[in-house]
Amino acid sequence: MVYTIVVHLYAKDDDESVEKLKAKLVEASQVYSKDRETLSWFVMQDVGDRRGFTIVERYLKESSQKYHLENPYWKTFDPYVNPLLEKPMDLRRFEELDTSGSAAGAHYHEGARGDTSVAEMYDGAT
Repeated sequence: MVYTIVVHLYAKDDDESVEKLKAKLVEASQVYSKDRETLSWFVMQDVGDRRGFTIVERYLKESSQKYHLENPYWKTFDPYVNPLLEKPMDLRRFEELDTSGSAAGAHYHEGARGDTSVAEMYDGAT
């Protein structure tokens, strides 16, 4: 089963904190997406509240997160991000349910199979 971590972050109420957090999350996604056994590492900003951010980390299995934690970048992440937050990170851990036996199959539209990037998934959808 795919092991998933969802982290909610809430920036301090100033433009500098919001922009610094946003840039750090984009940078982190580019770094962590390359870690061994990482299936995807998405970062998102709340559409209704610019201070709200979410990270969705998907790993091959629970033990796969060890590669993430061994990445030297990890030691720089929390010390940079925590001072930008109004409240502590809300981190939750999940095991994705197996939907392969359902009529819907996998979690992806058939046109997006094999590509889990949001940019590609919605390419041409207007």
